[in-house]
Amino acid sequence: MSHAAPKASTRASRGAREPNPPRAPRSRDHRRRPSLGREVVVIVVVALALSVFVRVFLFQAFFVPSQSMEDTLLVKDRILTSKVTTKVGGVSRGEVIVFSDPGGWLPPGLESGGPTGWVKNGLTFVGLLPSDSGQDLVKRVIGVAGDRVACCDPQGRIVLNGVSLDEPYIKPGGGTAQQKFDVIVPPDSVFVLGDNRGDSSDSRFHLDANNGAVPLGNVVGRAVFRMWPLDRLGFLAIPETFSNPALNSPPPPQSTSPSPSTSPSG
Repeated sequence: MSHAAPKASTRASRGAREPNPPRAPRSRDHRRRPSLGREVVVIVVVALALSVFVRVFLFQAFFVPSQSMEDTLLVKDRILTSKVTTKVGGVSRGEVIVFSDPGGWLPPGLESGGPTGWVKNGLTFVGLLPSDSGQDLVKRVIGVAGDRVACCDPQGRIVLNGVSLDEPYIKPGGGTAQQKFDVIVPPDSVFVLGDNRGDSSDSRFHLDANNGAVPLGNVVGRAVFRMWPLDRLGFLAIPETFSNPALNSPPPPQSTSPSPSTSPSG
């Protein structure tokens, strides 16, 4: 007599659930992406950091503060100053430079207060506005360390290391002879004059300190480009006058001593 297999065990085997297959790990692409606002903030912060880096170490824009460099530079012209040029190559004769007040060249400046002043100072700090602190000057370098600079020859020209300079960049009607002097430029210093000699408080009128020369530590950089206004756009090149090889000859002995005088305004 044959026996049938128990139906209960068959039902049990049929009703048993098979184990679920393991789930595949989620791709990284499904992670939450940063919001657009966060990305914008990061971009702005990085851009401002780069702007500060450029202003501190490479280039800085300035407003021209006075008439002392006319007609080469006019009041409120915007100029771009290279700090790299000065740090790598030093300062050369004929360059237009921006420098901080060595002491007593300018009256005390007024700090900008209130929300407007804070915003202006902040934009200047990050390099989005040209500097207009009232404590920076712009002049042309006439002599460097060891040079003998004197005023003047019979034609009213500056004499540099025994060579009379023809200076076509001087503003017409503004000669140099407002103050007689004969100095040797001290080490690590430069002797500077404005192109508007009749209205420039420059080295001629500060001879009682460091022979009127500006310490290199006060030099911010070389003005290389006039970027505003657009109709005066252009590079500020060193005049051909300063390429004369005779200027590198040893200076002749001094025969006179400088005497201080009253400084003009500007």
